[in-house]
Amino acid sequence: MNNFLPPGLVSNLQQALANRRPGEDDAVSSKADDDSALPSSSEGEDSSKPVIFVTNSDGIESPGLSFLVDALVEEGAYNVNVIAPQSDKSTSGHSVSLKETIEVASVDVKGATAYEISGTPVDCVSLALSGALFSWTKPLLVISGINKGSSFGHHMYYSSVVAGAREALVYGVPSISISLNWQKDESQESDFKDAVTVCLPIIKAAMRDIEKGVFPKGFSLDLELPTSPSANKGVKVTKRSHWRSNLNWQAISSTRAQAAARFNGAQPAMGLNIAQLSRDASAAGAARRLTTQKKDIEVVESVGVSPKAHFKRTVKYFRAEMLNKDNKEDGNDLDFRAVENGFVSLTPSYASVDSEANAAALNWITSAVLEGQ
Repeated sequence: MNNFLPPGLVSNLQQALANRRPGEDDAVSSKADDDSALPSSSEGEDSSKPVIFVTNSDGIESPGLSFLVDALVEEGAYNVNVIAPQSDKSTSGHSVSLKETIEVASVDVKGATAYEISGTPVDCVSLALSGALFSWTKPLLVISGINKGSSFGHHMYYSSVVAGAREALVYGVPSISISLNWQKDESQESDFKDAVTVCLPIIKAAMRDIEKGVFPKGFSLDLELPTSPSANKGVKVTKRSHWRSNLNWQAISSTRAQAAARFNGAQPAMGLNIAQLSRDASAAGAARRLTTQKKDIEVVESVGVSPKAHFKRTVKYFRAEMLNKDNKEDGNDLDFRAVENGFVSLTPSYASVDSEANAAALNWITSAVLEGQ
């Protein structure tokens, strides 16, 4: 052991390492090897083709993402790049994993360059546009979806599929979020394939006009599809409603909560392991210093002060569910009402509230999407 590190720190690290479970070092080493083996994002791509970036909120293995990416690849006109969460992050909103280590792993998706990450959809978009992973920093278009469930009205604040498109807008990149009004016991996986068929003309129109330089700047499209996409009555430009669902909290037993934690729990990422090692080392050093100090301390009990009452910590467990609320809001041009009536809802969102931007967006939607329905 060299003399560049203080003896106390060396001792702390040795003790923390000795207390680690067998095989943890191998796991960290394996992850490091995997990271170094990540393929270049430009491998097999045609540099003459525009880049289209896709993310979602339901996770890398969701059918909405799979059908959409397959259709874009089959078009053959784009370099399709994908980053999606490892698991369902549908209601994580616009959350960002600051000060956390994000694990990024390559995924085999035919015809596309794809990764799964341990973060949120906003992390996916931010990482993609940062230039840290891909060779490009600004694709022509960002698509977030297709989400299993609607993102009407106030639900946009919970919806991470909308947040993914919003993050692209923050970077000045045109974006589209897509949600399917999935209904339990009624919807089926093939509805996502029908949803892609409905969305593709709008995506192609946006890509065409972005390349021509005539696509309005500073706005994003929120596409809400009816439960049966193939039977839709057409596209309707809508306004964001005040529709919302109720959060219903239910107390659950500690046994059920612990079982759920074991079922959903994943091994901590490499960064978390290192952080835990550092905490273990600090704790080991602090304990040793306290033991040393106690040898030289005479403990004196105070007679005049009553001892502090012992605090008993209680732990309870709750689980939240979103329950649909009966919305009385009137107006056929509202997002949820259009979808209820069988239309595809198309709601523009803006980086800033500007009447000129609003007019430009509505003019584009009218000429590029609505004409010829």
